[in-house]
Amino acid sequence: MKLLAQKALKIHNKLIEFYGEPTWRNPLPPVDELVSTILSQNTNDVNRDRAFESLRARFTTWEQVRDADTVDVIEAIRVAGLANQKGPRIQQVLRDITAERGSLDLSFLADMPLEEARAWLTKFKGVGPKTAAIVLCFSLGRPAFPVDTHVYRVTGRIGLRPAKLTVEQAHPFLENLFPTETYYAAHLNIIRLGREICAARKPNCPVCPIYELCEYEPKTAEPL
Repeated sequence: MKLLAQKALKIHNKLIEFYGEPTWRNPLPPVDELVSTILSQNTNDVNRDRAFESLRARFTTWEQVRDADTVDVIEAIRVAGLANQKGPRIQQVLRDITAERGSLDLSFLADMPLEEARAWLTKFKGVGPKTAAIVLCFSLGRPAFPVDTHVYRVTGRIGLRPAKLTVEQAHPFLENLFPTETYYAAHLNIIRLGREICAARKPNCPVCPIYELCEYEPKTAEPL
């Protein structure tokens, strides 16, 4: 595990050299990030953002979204895809949070022990480890490492995780592998690598900045 951790740090440093320190969009409040991440499921960032903006234009508060007719919520987020599932899911999560906390305020998670905060979020239907990690990392500045489809694919290819590890198991595994101070940048840079170079169907190995550290076979060409 020590050697694997050293490899993870080398990969992080190589990606920093190649891409620089990444900056995501301005942090959203926790409830906003929660809803945005639910909208992001099975769609791209553009459609997620369009659906989020449409929802906020139609309803001025999350309480209004929570209490609205479901058909109106579905129509507002249709561009994100799977609106018939995401609309009721968002409303139910908002209702469940209100029932437990009395309001739609998740700021208390910033002071809760990390694993308790993670467990608190993931007990709601539709909130998995990735969604919880995104809220914790990007909204609350907590040391959580989100694993999306790109992170899962790339870390498997380059040999940072066991091949048979599930997405859910990959979250704690990678959190134990990378230093906590690298979570934010490593997550974003691995996603970028997965989108731009280490694509699902045809990875562009010759231009990959971590080619020499990668275990993916077959590699289609020698590095430049």
